[in-house]
Amino acid sequence: MPIQMDLDLSAETGTLPARIAGALGRRMVSGILGAGEKLPSVRRLATRLAVSPFTIVAAYDRLVADGLVIARAKSGFFVAPRAQGARPLTLDPPGHCDGPSARTGVNPIWMMRRSLTLDPSQPKPGCGWLPQDWLPDAALRSALRALARAPETGLLEYGVPMGFRPLRDLLARRMNELEIPAAPERVLLMDGASQAIDLVCRYLVEPNDAVLVDDPGYFNFHAAVRAQRGKLLPVPMTASGPDLAVLEQLATAHRPKLYLTNAGLQNPTCARLGLATAHRLLALAQKHDFRILEDDIFRDFESAPGLRLAALDGLQRVIHLGSFSKTLSAATRIGFLAADAATVADLADLKLAMSFGNNELSAQLVHRLLSDGSYRKHVAGIRDRLARTRFRVARRLTQLGLVPWLPEAAESGEGLFLWLGLPPDRGRIDHDAETLAVAAQDQGIVLAPGNVFSPEGAWPRHLRFNVAQSLDPRIFSFLKTELN
Repeated sequence: MPIQMDLDLSAETGTLPARIAGALGRRMVSGILGAGEKLPSVRRLATRLAVSPFTIVAAYDRLVADGLVIARAKSGFFVAPRAQGARPLTLDPPGHCDGPSARTGVNPIWMMRRSLTLDPSQPKPGCGWLPQDWLPDAALRSALRALARAPETGLLEYGVPMGFRPLRDLLARRMNELEIPAAPERVLLMDGASQAIDLVCRYLVEPNDAVLVDDPGYFNFHAAVRAQRGKLLPVPMTASGPDLAVLEQLATAHRPKLYLTNAGLQNPTCARLGLATAHRLLALAQKHDFRILEDDIFRDFESAPGLRLAALDGLQRVIHLGSFSKTLSAATRIGFLAADAATVADLADLKLAMSFGNNELSAQLVHRLLSDGSYRKHVAGIRDRLARTRFRVARRLTQLGLVPWLPEAAESGEGLFLWLGLPPDRGRIDHDAETLAVAAQDQGIVLAPGNVFSPEGAWPRHLRFNVAQSLDPRIFSFLKTELN
């Protein structure tokens, strides 16, 4: 039976998408809308309520993120079954009603879904990857053809538990270049860095365990911890790394199991870890007995890679991981991690139980591309192109009044991202970066507001811009209209 669409929004607060989501959510909680019932199509509800279809999409995305609605491809949106006992997994902090999705429908899942499903011709300055024309499509196709012709290429078997040995040999040598003492036996191949993060959290984090994360920091860290029912402890970022005074206070009070961070260029700020901060951080890890997961997926965006915690620590407490999704291909899904021998052995068994095999073909493909000498030239070209583009994008964004968090690195720094604050006088936008992101979606533009990078919504006036994805004139036209 189709639901009645005369929704009463008067009892709801917040933006229009939040009010629509709230009204529908009340019906689901009260039982008026039963499990499995189909919601109206986006276009139909938009017409009935006289609003933009983008507004209904934002409302439905909010309900999906809160576990109240299930989205089924080509079928529509359906009321989710009610969980018995367990709290539904969401990316909002439990009990934190003022989180991003509670107010605007803008959250990490919303941002990822929009970035992945939006028309490729639409601008995505909020996404986290390079445009397709920056990646070595021709080289990938050539390598695939060569692998298909080679009789020794494994196309039928699962592969060994640790992963394709020649690639592990090569990865160990690459880590040795950073003075990380990784032998091939201590390198475990993964189906992308995301699987590695999830695996480490499964291994170390139990329900209610505390986990330290950068604030702002990579939002998939948050999701991986919450998937294990862990407790996030946000540590404020500074220009030289985490605020260690706050970190020590949190570690003393909560005895965390793990600290999740980026190596080299931090996501989203592109800050670099200072040597003194690194040594003190490792001392605190030893004192308070927590492990560190060092995510190094942006290694090849640095012209001269700086220090790595895994090198200073010798892979004792630090687990080091990386991937090639950002520089070669997101479709290959090849990542890796390195750790002490006992940890790698345990993680290899856990991975075997979760996925049984390895992406053997992708491992051989990545090995071929890395071993023929062309990869270094390719990433050098990316760095040069990023440097030129970063200067242009930073200049245009600052001319619009946006304020760099690291002023000295905005135009002359390295990396994929710019972390910028809204101007003091924001013109038509009378709220925050989330409201700006909601307005942008009406124009088919995906922005990344600061609060999605913070477990407690501590960055409401900041945005992350992907330099390589921020050249489209429509982005600057939209921002000029909204900010001036």
